[in-house]
Amino acid sequence: MAAVTLKDVAERAGVSVKTVSNVVRNAPRVSEATRKRVLEAVHELGYRPNPSARRLRTGHSGLIGLAVPDLATPYFAELAQHVRAEAAHLGLTVLIEETMGDATEELRLATGVGASLLDGVILSPLGVSPDELAAVANEFPLVLLGERSYERDQVGADHVLIDNVAAARDATAHLAGLGRTWIAAIGVDQQASATSRQRLEGFQLALHEAGVTYDPRLAPAIKEFDRRNGLLAMRALAALPARVRPDAVFCFSDLLAVGAQRALFEAGLTIPDDVAVASIDGSDEALYSTPSLTSVVPDKTAIASLAVKCLAARIRSAEPLPFEVHTAPHWLHARESTNGGRQQLFG
Repeated sequence: MAAVTLKDVAERAGVSVKTVSNVVRNAPRVSEATRKRVLEAVHELGYRPNPSARRLRTGHSGLIGLAVPDLATPYFAELAQHVRAEAAHLGLTVLIEETMGDATEELRLATGVGASLLDGVILSPLGVSPDELAAVANEFPLVLLGERSYERDQVGADHVLIDNVAAARDATAHLAGLGRTWIAAIGVDQQASATSRQRLEGFQLALHEAGVTYDPRLAPAIKEFDRRNGLLAMRALAALPARVRPDAVFCFSDLLAVGAQRALFEAGLTIPDDVAVASIDGSDEALYSTPSLTSVVPDKTAIASLAVKCLAARIRSAEPLPFEVHTAPHWLHARESTNGGRQQLFG
């Protein structure tokens, strides 16, 4: 039995082949009535898009990859949703890969090896070094997400990020502005990652501007940016002598903050009366935690839009494009963990 083609679907739906192509690629500017009619024809005929055939016709498959360290982390799960939505507007399909921060896997994806149908990749690197990325970045359309720990021209790839130093500074300044003077930091990781270094820099900068002395005892080392490490770090801080026990804590991620809040509950300390808590990520976890968590919100919609548009432009351009670094906005959303009281969600 011959494979069903776009032409077959077009004849069944009573539309042009171009319209069927637009619907299959989830491209905009197709009416809902037409889209429904085409999708019904697709279902009735059992049509399946063939990326290999599309690549033969156009030179592109319409498939891009998104590679992130851990989809169990709310930030990356939410970012993936935004990337898929933005890609759909451009008629692209996203295949999502979870690297778990493995340098070999990140390099494989950065070069397109083992993913021959992909036109390009959006990668949030964690394990791979700048030198390793620099050696392969020009081989395949690539956009990097997250912290940049290298010089602008060192790696040949576009980069989309937030200003981590400024974001950490904003969160810490908010705590200092509440009159807190023993401010702890949870997120100084043993790997000295770029995320940790930059957020520590912003933390220390805000302390200096507020006239508060940085005390290394209030910055315990952690292994991962997860709930358990937040819990353990906050337990250690809560066990300090009363004269140096923190009255506020800035966590380098929402998950760390959720763990820290649990430790404060176990210790019989109230939030924010005894200890105010702030973090970075702006995830739904922060919104629905009890108390709701004050968090710096990276504009995930902007991050996704910039990343997908940069990658699409690089894929479709016949000429080499200059590499660019884009900084997405962020803002502080103050909630119950620093403001106190009870705030009705969506009220």
